Amino acid sequence: MKVSVIGMGAVGTELVGYLVNLSEVSEIVAVDKAAEKAEAEIWDFGHTTSFIYAKNPRLVAGDYPDTAGSDVVVITAGAQLQRGQTRDSLVQINAQVIKDIIGQVERHSPEAIVLIVTNPVDVITQVALRHSSYPRTRLISAGTIVDTARLMRILSDHLDVDPKNIFGYVLGDHSSTGFIPWSVCNVCGLDIDTYCRLNGIAEVDKAEVRRRVLDVGIEIFNRKGNTNHAIAASVFRVIRAIAANEHSVLPVGVLLDGEYGIEDVVMSVPCVIAAEGVRKILNYQFTRQEQNEFLASETHLRSLLSLAGL
Repeated sequence: MKVSVIGMGAVGTELVGYLVNLSEVSEIVAVDKAAEKAEAEIWDFGHTTSFIYAKNPRLVAGDYPDTAGSDVVVITAGAQLQRGQTRDSLVQINAQVIKDIIGQVERHSPEAIVLIVTNPVDVITQVALRHSSYPRTRLISAGTIVDTARLMRILSDHLDVDPKNIFGYVLGDHSSTGFIPWSVCNVCGLDIDTYCRLNGIAEVDKAEVRRRVLDVGIEIFNRKGNTNHAIAASVFRVIRAIAANEHSVLPVGVLLDGEYGIEDVVMSVPCVIAAEGVRKILNYQFTRQEQNEFLASETHLRSLLSLAGL
């Protein structure tokens, strides 16, 4: 598998660190407008290959022609969040950035699966879809997978169990309107409230959990200037599912075409991820309140689409 990473900032660089250890990856190409930095990062990663037990992948720092024939392309490039900004404030500048990038990516790797990480991620993914001929199954956003990881960690701390024993999602969009469908959230098969009641644990304050899930990324950014560990791990999780044809269910951003009663908006919903990208968009039956929260997320995204010129 050949993977290209467009944008070697904090997230792109950390993602390469994961990829060098994935046995299925035979070549990694890094592209960044700061070409010398990208080359230095690749040299540095090259010096780790004496100690890793993957395939000793070919490591390249180059330009778009070097990405030709990629199986997966990850796009993290674009204007980065500044202190006091929200992800949504980046929509206009990054909408312009992605138009140029997606043209170059498709020219060289028309059969690739493209993962968008650039914020606001679902809107930028829709811009990329409009300015390319990639199908919705192969051009997807990282969506709310990182928010979902944060949800499981926060619940894990409250319940004192491994986060991998918790099943749930944050859906909608990767912003202040993301929502948690508590009706499908469970711990080892028990709904959250029942698990707490049967095991002598204080009831989960669902509103507070949602607030923490949605605010923690900004808090991390304000303290250290970026958020990179969790998002890189989240993107790697998607790539691993593709590489191993896992058929794993992950909440990624995909262009909806009637699913959940929504048309022509990229939103994060549970999808089966396999070698071809999105193999299937799963349907869930939400409560009326959850469906209303989903529609509020749609309304928010549509307002951003108009700012992006769509």
